[in-house]
Amino acid sequence: MPVQKVLVVGGGITGSVLCLALAQRGAEVELVEISPQWFGVGHGITLQGNALKALRSVGVLERVLARAVPFDVMRLRRADGGLITELDTPHTGGPDLPSTAGALRSDLQNALCDAVHAHGVTVRLGLSVDRLDQSADHVDATFTDGSTGRYDLVVAADGINSRMRELIGIDAKPRPVGMSIFRVVADRPAEMDCAEVYYGGPRFKAGYSPISPGQCYAYLLDENLDASLVGPRAPLDLLRERGAGYGGTWGAILDALPDDTAVDYRWIEAVLVDEPWYRGRVMVVGDAAHACPPLIAQGAAMCMEDAVLLAELVRGDEPVEQALEDFMSRRLPRVRMVLENSLRLAEWEIHPGTPGADPARIMSETLDSLTAAA
Repeated sequence: MPVQKVLVVGGGITGSVLCLALAQRGAEVELVEISPQWFGVGHGITLQGNALKALRSVGVLERVLARAVPFDVMRLRRADGGLITELDTPHTGGPDLPSTAGALRSDLQNALCDAVHAHGVTVRLGLSVDRLDQSADHVDATFTDGSTGRYDLVVAADGINSRMRELIGIDAKPRPVGMSIFRVVADRPAEMDCAEVYYGGPRFKAGYSPISPGQCYAYLLDENLDASLVGPRAPLDLLRERGAGYGGTWGAILDALPDDTAVDYRWIEAVLVDEPWYRGRVMVVGDAAHACPPLIAQGAAMCMEDAVLLAELVRGDEPVEQALEDFMSRRLPRVRMVLENSLRLAEWEIHPGTPGADPARIMSETLDSLTAAA
């Protein structure tokens, strides 16, 4: 018998897509989000074809693409802006979808939030789960406000620093990869029509992507700087200092940033739960189970794939125990491959000149393999 009543913990991209996929299949869904406000925040996001496919399956693709910028190529440039090569990117979502789209993360999340409300999901803000008590056929949850609920399945999508992961006894913890990222949203230059990456400069690399008709997302991958800098308001002067030495369109974007530009700075971390992501009828998905460096731009896609497949299986004909086992057999090899290849690319960025390093081959092989169904 399929699960009927599901609690989803965490209202980001993964949790929102999961709520929609479950509700569309007739489940009764409740979402709890620890933030007292629930709306889109953040910088740019790269959505490759398999992410677009997941968004189409839950009915929000048209709205997202109305403001996003689709493209099918990526250009590699030298630090001075000179062109190295232009690469066609695989259509991981199928030939009828763009291979890639750049979007504002806030546009994506707002579309998901509106759709979740429209599908009748019960949304509770400003709280999370404090305790879980399981039996063979249900889970009793006690929330941080003292209220309780009984569910057929509890799914945690509460991110890379998941508290729920620890609550159910999974020991995996994120670890620093050895690189960090500066991110800004800026005015989009007229000539920018796809993502471009700059190699050979003073840092690991720089790049950008168009994310709306008038905006772009620009980033700089660097070594790990002082941890006190981590946060949404890093000094713009620091980005200008670290980004000096890159020319072309990237250099022009950096030079034109207003003094009040919000600069997000983060250490890049990774985690993989390399065992079943569930304990009984409680499980973690998305970044709570697997998070990788953004070097293949598959983080969001892997999370959305989790959500769509999980909803399909737990609302199918199999007992929930078999559905979760089937889910793991399909998801773990795929996300492990993406994570391991992303970490390999990060190592090659950190240690240039590594014998046998071939980033273009690894990226191409990874994306080609993802054209198969999730």
